[in-house]
Amino acid sequence: MSIPQSGGGPIEDHAQLAAYLASGCKPKDDWRIGTEHEKFGYVKADHAPLPYAGPCSIEAVLEGLRDRYGWAEVREGGALIGLQKDGANVSLEPGGALELSGAPLETIHQTCDEVNEHLREVRAVADDIGAGFIGLGAAPIWTHEQMPLMPKGRYKLMDAYMDTVGTSGKQMMRRTCTVQVNLDFASEADMVKKLRVALALQPVATALFANSPFFEGKPNGHKSWRSRVWRHLDAARTGMLPFVFEDGFGFEAYAEHALDVPMYFVYRDGTYINALGQSFRDFLKGELPALPGEKPTLSDWADHLTTLFPEARVKKYIEMRGADGGPWRRLCALPAFWVGLMYDQGALDAAWDLVKGWDAETREGLRVAASVDGLAAEVNGIRMNDVARQAVALAEQGLAARARPGAGGLIPDETHFLNALKESLESGQTPADELLAHYAGDWNGDLDRIYAEYSY
Repeated sequence: MSIPQSGGGPIEDHAQLAAYLASGCKPKDDWRIGTEHEKFGYVKADHAPLPYAGPCSIEAVLEGLRDRYGWAEVREGGALIGLQKDGANVSLEPGGALELSGAPLETIHQTCDEVNEHLREVRAVADDIGAGFIGLGAAPIWTHEQMPLMPKGRYKLMDAYMDTVGTSGKQMMRRTCTVQVNLDFASEADMVKKLRVALALQPVATALFANSPFFEGKPNGHKSWRSRVWRHLDAARTGMLPFVFEDGFGFEAYAEHALDVPMYFVYRDGTYINALGQSFRDFLKGELPALPGEKPTLSDWADHLTTLFPEARVKKYIEMRGADGGPWRRLCALPAFWVGLMYDQGALDAAWDLVKGWDAETREGLRVAASVDGLAAEVNGIRMNDVARQAVALAEQGLAARARPGAGGLIPDETHFLNALKESLESGQTPADELLAHYAGDWNGDLDRIYAEYSY
């Protein structure tokens, strides 16, 4: 989840809303890669979720990272709720999952080095206190009641609201994890094409990274239960955004959509003020019930944009949001997949040619089918495995064309980061399929074995 935004002055003109998004436009040489990934922490002694406080806890992990590796602490209301260093952030998801929001980096080599260093640090600290971390799309065994809500004002407000707008909001907050990548755009036209490709191919990412076939101790009938949870969250702020594919879409249309999404909060002086269900349009008029007579700043607008949760979303960059959290090597495969598609014009154009004939019903159908069947999904004659093969091949071409070397020039490009995906395509098996095979085979239905065999 996002941290409070800052640095924006008062909004004096409606045009500033779209202009804020447009201010993210950058020349290609300045494009960067920001990778985010979440993982569940647990107590090794009994596999219970980590509490916030205590000798074996989330707080102890944050303190260990701070003291041993030089991270600067972030506090809210006196509670340690995050860390910062070198453009990266470590933050807490509502149920205690630990997230790395990586620094903006130039290559997949760099972002993978960052992921590797972070996981080594977390593992070293966790081992000392008897904790472990595991990468999955959904908590496999824990119930809602077992998952603590972290001490952040934003989460307290959201938790109270979730039951009023859907059936799965609290499950999303506490019991799901994802891996995401944030990518830049050069212009409005570039943003439009990238967002359309991102939304259309997000089900491919869901299928390739499907890694949540268990919930509350048993198989749930889905390869990505995380994706299923998001489909039953809050229709106003989630989904595949069909309007993005309409003629004339651009920054203004996205801003208008965001204005129609009900608010969660306003952040003032370290406090989250309840604005649940209220309208940012009223805020612009100085008529927000939570702050009567006060008008918003661009920081308020930036905060509001973080409360939209579609499969791909726009801020000053585009976030790819459709993949389950997963094993170590797939944390690098996700940014490689999207960078290959988005950061080479030939690959991007070919990806658009691949999906431009799909209608909204097909895109939504693929989203649902990916959640249930992973790479075996099929909708309107479109086979997920076939589309995924084409998408990964285009990503590979894009990465080869980028030709960004690593290891001091010994590795010529970034294509090897796709190997985990290519293996899945050859076998037809997602991580979820592998987990289900273990559950039905050598685990003999003992799901508790997942911690020893799949932790970082």
